[in-house]
Amino acid sequence: MQPLWKARFHAEESTFSKSGRWHFPYRPAKLFLAEFAAKFYKPIARPMLELQHFLIKERVAFMKTTDTYDIFDPETGKQVGVASEVIPAYVSILRLLLPKKLMPTKVEVREHPEGALVFTIRKPVAFFRETVEVYDAQDEKIGRFQSKLFVIGGGFWVYDQNDKQFAEVKGKWTGWEFRFVTPDGVELGQVSKKWAGVLKELFTSADNYIVSVADHLAEQPIAKMLLLAAALAIDIVYYERGGAGVEID
Repeated sequence: MQPLWKARFHAEESTFSKSGRWHFPYRPAKLFLAEFAAKFYKPIARPMLELQHFLIKERVAFMKTTDTYDIFDPETGKQVGVASEVIPAYVSILRLLLPKKLMPTKVEVREHPEGALVFTIRKPVAFFRETVEVYDAQDEKIGRFQSKLFVIGGGFWVYDQNDKQFAEVKGKWTGWEFRFVTPDGVELGQVSKKWAGVLKELFTSADNYIVSVADHLAEQPIAKMLLLAAALAIDIVYYERGGAGVEID
């Protein structure tokens, strides 16, 4: 029995020319490969994205120029990931002289420091209005965040890969309580300091918080990546600008 790719290949009645190149009479090669990938390729499941709740804990260090966050399952206390800023040396130096919000940054979220990449957050240089983009492990853009204009304290919207508004961030820096809400008012998730699970004792610092994803998104890893990325963006990109007690609404 011949392999599946060979059967499909011959079904296309491909021919081999004198120039030594394959020809696809019914459709271009790129279209054939795209159809094949869409039908038979399945993304690798990441255990971290099977969770509904995530504990984000910032690593504390003296005179640091980059941020690193450990990600735990708050039900069991097991570490399931790490989010680390990855920036060029010149950016690290400039951060000692200029506000961090003006500098570009990239955050890689992995299953562990040297483990498989789950998704990436990227923010280019911004002087007026920040835009943050989110990419999956295959470097495909899955969404972006756009800061609001003319709103006291800032805030931002979350857009999906089709540039459709997916959610809006609502909440206050006081108490570190935020909600992700659709344009129709449906709550997709929240960021909170309140937790009664195994790691309750860790909630003694503003650097630790829980990201909870709504139950109806349990089987939607892209939605989870966007909400996790939005929570990290609140801390890494937008918090320094807003400051404690500033409302996002």
